[in-house]
Amino acid sequence: MKALTVIASMLFLSMQASALSFDNDVPKAIQDQMVQDLDFANQITSTGQTPFHKEIYKEVSGSAYKSFFESHITAVGLDSCGGGAAVACVQPFFNPHKMWLTQNFIKFSHPQVARMMVVYHEARHSETNNGNWGHDTCPRPFLDANGKDMASIWTGSKLEGQPACDSTYKGSYGSSTIMLKNISKFCSNCSDKVKMDANIYATDQLGRIDRADVKKAMLADFESN
Repeated sequence: MKALTVIASMLFLSMQASALSFDNDVPKAIQDQMVQDLDFANQITSTGQTPFHKEIYKEVSGSAYKSFFESHITAVGLDSCGGGAAVACVQPFFNPHKMWLTQNFIKFSHPQVARMMVVYHEARHSETNNGNWGHDTCPRPFLDANGKDMASIWTGSKLEGQPACDSTYKGSYGSSTIMLKNISKFCSNCSDKVKMDANIYATDQLGRIDRADVKKAMLADFESN
């Protein structure tokens, strides 16, 4: 029975891999890692959700996340995405349903739920009907509550003056924040470590929302249910 379970799992991962096309220059280890990350997302179950999450993803569940991602991203490549601190990008003028990873995605080590945050963030950028949810330029200066420079949790790069903020909860930073906050609150088959990581990265990404009224609405949403 154990052998059959392992074989079934391998077949499932193989099916996942075939559903997502990878360019040859994407390292095999990164391909396998992404397939496993998406497999993790596809198995999530929950006990509830917040209204903003329902609006964007329908429900906190593997089937909803699978449907969302597969309807947005079909291929993954490797690119500089303009260089600098970029971790990943979508280039809608080339192919709105292809996500590009940079060396920053490859060389920095982050928890699985954080990697998931990145790929769902980029998936939101594939929505050409919504102008690909372009980012705001972060203000100068861009300081946290303690008066320190806001920096990327992924690379450590300063964010002031960079196109790395959102003014809506529906954009890439807002939607991925909402996803992670809901996983931290409602995931019923996640470990405490996964829920803790989800909350840490969601709290960080909330700092990318540059409108006080939108941030306030998101905080209220997280306290609902």
